[in-house]
Amino acid sequence: MPEAFRTIGELSAELDIPQHRLRYWESRITQLRPVQRAGQRRYYRPEDVALVRRIHLLLSEEGYTIDGVRRVLDQEAGGTPATSRTDRSAKRDAAPSAAKLRAVRALLAKALADDLG
Repeated sequence: MPEAFRTIGELSAELDIPQHRLRYWESRITQLRPVQRAGQRRYYRPEDVALVRRIHLLLSEEGYTIDGVRRVLDQEAGGTPATSRTDRSAKRDAAPSAAKLRAVRALLAKALADDLG
């Protein structure tokens, strides 16, 4: 049932992301606002689930920082990104993705094996 609301526990299990990390993202990324019902229970709408997937991709695969993710989401929404940016965070945001790093590592390992073999 892809259109159903999900609890934080269900979403956490589905995406293999700890619940505390989802709550942290909610506190730092203003676009992520699941519905909260009685007892502060969170319910993620389908659009919230899609946003969590996007955030997770940007952080884990693309190498963005939380601030970088906020800027990307602001730009995608047509808003104005945060104005201050340090050189250090700019370098982190420009870091190559994990997939690219794995590919380079494989090439280097192959070259080393060929050289020694």
